[in-house]
Amino acid sequence: MVTASSLAEDGPDPGGPKAADPGAGPATTGGALNPPREVGLVGLGLVGTALARRLVAAGCSLRGFDRDERARAAWVAAGLGQEASLRDIGQRCAAVVLAVFDTAGVLEVVEGPEGLLQGETPQVVIDCSTGDPDALQALAVRLEERGVDFIEAPLSGSSVQIEQGAATMLLGAAEAALARHAGLLQALSPRRVVVGGAGFGARAKLATNLVLGLNRAAFAEGLVFAEKLGIAPAAFLELVLASPARSDAAALKGPRMVQGEFTPQSRIRQHLKDLDLMLAAAAAAGQGLPLTQTHAELLRTAVQAGDGDLDNAAVVRQMRRQKPP
Repeated sequence: MVTASSLAEDGPDPGGPKAADPGAGPATTGGALNPPREVGLVGLGLVGTALARRLVAAGCSLRGFDRDERARAAWVAAGLGQEASLRDIGQRCAAVVLAVFDTAGVLEVVEGPEGLLQGETPQVVIDCSTGDPDALQALAVRLEERGVDFIEAPLSGSSVQIEQGAATMLLGAAEAALARHAGLLQALSPRRVVVGGAGFGARAKLATNLVLGLNRAAFAEGLVFAEKLGIAPAAFLELVLASPARSDAAALKGPRMVQGEFTPQSRIRQHLKDLDLMLAAAAAAGQGLPLTQTHAELLRTAVQAGDGDLDNAAVVRQMRRQKPP
């Protein structure tokens, strides 16, 4: 099993997980070293496009689907593969990668009336979304009964880092399934951490995203506070990066906050979805998350203000709109 000392959605710690050794651990042992020739990809947004570029570079032929016509057109225009229906993907592709928004989307794509299972069943479904751990665990059981491997593979990293191979994939699946599909997993991400069986990929992603999001929000709040005290944003960023207050969130999102550059690499509305999942899971476990509750309220207000599709660095815009109680 690959282990790691730290994980980050928006940037790996230089002392954190290293690229997986092709000969080490269940994620890379015993499976074919080459990815399958033809792969289905469902979800052609930021993450899906980044994964598509990696798969094309690995020599895969792709069939892609997205409900959004603009996403499909952009994907085809970029030369990343053929546009296809879900049924076509299910019939033609033994391996299908999902990069959809949430677990409801995963269930619709896999088991819905127009879903993958309505035709020939694929050999493996790899889910790269951040979703509901219990629902995904139950889906894995149902797919296993049909002879389909289900691998949770949420990625801790922005779309840019995913394309560069710098994001960390959090794997939740049976060890045998990980071994069978080692080549495809390697193509998707050379940095992989096995965290347990089905359901644990989502649990690990939610827990690490909780810390990451708070780091990002804390830097944004500090930046706005420093501005009000007369400290220039660029000077504050330099100060934080040279002090014990430093974090990967500050190093990677700080420059974007200072420059006001919010072209999305990851979106506020996506992180808000994750926060709602965290709060629901914590409530079910009888645990309060006061900082995350406040963070969710902050992002909900940002979405209402029209910032939902901006990069997560745009949380600083909402910080600037905050007024004293």
